Amino acid sequence: MKIALAQLNYHTGNFENNTNKIIDAINNAKNNGADLIVFAELAICGYPPRDFLEFSDFIDSCMESVNKIAKECIGIAAIVGSPSVNTDKKGKGLFNSAYFLSDGKIQSVHHKSLLPTYDIFDENRYFQPNNTFEVVEYQGKKIAITICEDIWNLDNQLYTTNPLDELINFNPDFAINISASPFSYFHDNERKNLLSRNAKKYNLPFFYVNHVGAQTELIFDGASLVADENGIIRDELLSFKEETKVYDLESLQENPEIKFTTHNQQGLDDIDYALIHDALILGIKDYFQKLGFAKAILGISGGIDSALTLVLSVSALGKENVVPILLPSKFSSDHSISDSIELCKNLGVKCDEINIEKVVESVENTLSPHFNNTEKDITEENIQARARAVLLMALSNKFGYILLNTSNKSEGAVGYGTLYGDMCGGLSVLGDVYKTQVYDLAKYINQDSEVIPQNIISKPPSAELKPDQKDSDSLPEYDILDKILFQYIENRKGPKEIISMGFEEKLVRKVLKLVNTNEYKRYQTPPILRISEKAFGMGRRVPIVAKYLS
Repeated sequence: MKIALAQLNYHTGNFENNTNKIIDAINNAKNNGADLIVFAELAICGYPPRDFLEFSDFIDSCMESVNKIAKECIGIAAIVGSPSVNTDKKGKGLFNSAYFLSDGKIQSVHHKSLLPTYDIFDENRYFQPNNTFEVVEYQGKKIAITICEDIWNLDNQLYTTNPLDELINFNPDFAINISASPFSYFHDNERKNLLSRNAKKYNLPFFYVNHVGAQTELIFDGASLVADENGIIRDELLSFKEETKVYDLESLQENPEIKFTTHNQQGLDDIDYALIHDALILGIKDYFQKLGFAKAILGISGGIDSALTLVLSVSALGKENVVPILLPSKFSSDHSISDSIELCKNLGVKCDEINIEKVVESVENTLSPHFNNTEKDITEENIQARARAVLLMALSNKFGYILLNTSNKSEGAVGYGTLYGDMCGGLSVLGDVYKTQVYDLAKYINQDSEVIPQNIISKPPSAELKPDQKDSDSLPEYDILDKILFQYIENRKGPKEIISMGFEEKLVRKVLKLVNTNEYKRYQTPPILRISEKAFGMGRRVPIVAKYLS
């Protein structure tokens, strides 16, 4: 039997686009001799559909697409993910399902058993879990079909059942897993390890197909996998690109072995910055294309964060579609201006400049009667940040640009940013990238030639909102700060556990307090492209009004 894996970039709710892509892939696979083609979880509607699932019209459109695709399955079978209606009228109204299509119609429907309800996932909100199991018989082979989370309970940690323990009783010849598994920088090897262990445990060849593409903040890397019955990974599809590939079930072991290592997720070491780089570019590109926008605008300051955001956006959208604006104030250093101009020259983009001194002066003069007999403080610094935001948003409105936010995860964690100022934007590119990772990404970009001027990388970071200001005036050094933040945010370690790792108690308690007391700011930030296991946004839900560690 020849099996094709179709790793495609779907668009949530765009049924015409998704259906046509699937039909094209079916016809191409058929022409290449495939007997069966496999598509990802909820491929029909895109993942995650969220509350669109509550609209009956949306579900009707899903079924229309499934039936249309089924008619194309003549001389080839397909497995495709879509919601299905729970006709028992008990429990939730829908299942998360895999449709088996052949001979021009729906032959069987297989439901997801394990519904994740953690981090970014909330499937129990919409779907009823499956509790009946059967395999598909096709061309003399028995196929065990699972959906994403169904293979992640290998050690019975989160759920009381394991679907493959049930399906193995039917003596399947191989297993299929259709997934919507978002990218994070530790996840690729974790998936390989999981698939390998499943294949080895059940002594089954395994075919795993994943989404590719970005849906708002979620980025799907594809990287679909094939393992033989010994648990050896025999192939991996491209990361961050669409690809369809045909495999011969009987000759899997002739493919070379794909090596992988398990990463230590306790720290920020041993990260593949090529993957992060490509993930962020895809995230920007799909956000614009799927919204129907072409051009981005951003403020550049001569700092590392705006420099990196500019480089990534030019790679994603093209230099003709990115508008960098230099917005100096009386506190901006000469090198910040010259570094920004050099960066734009390296990228081949035009750099416009708008001096904000008169705008800031006008606001301060307007407020002076109300600020009478008060000392200058952070308020005046924030006026500068908000003046820049007003100008950038005005240009955004006038010309139909999307403003890219340039704040990083370290700043966002401790509240080192101005609401309605430098925290504005339609999309946060670096909001899940720690400051130390920002530097590492810049070095990765510069590995072959100096794209980002070296002075931008080497100079001490500063907001330049007052004379001789440096980030280290109010924050610990980033290499220490980021390690504390990682343990608290990603690893969910409490203060005592972090202190026991050797960090200074006073510093730990100060940092954790800053994280918690600035939650109100993060509730008002733009969507953040997710590249870690625990990003700010939908995957991290903590209350604004709380006392913990405050």
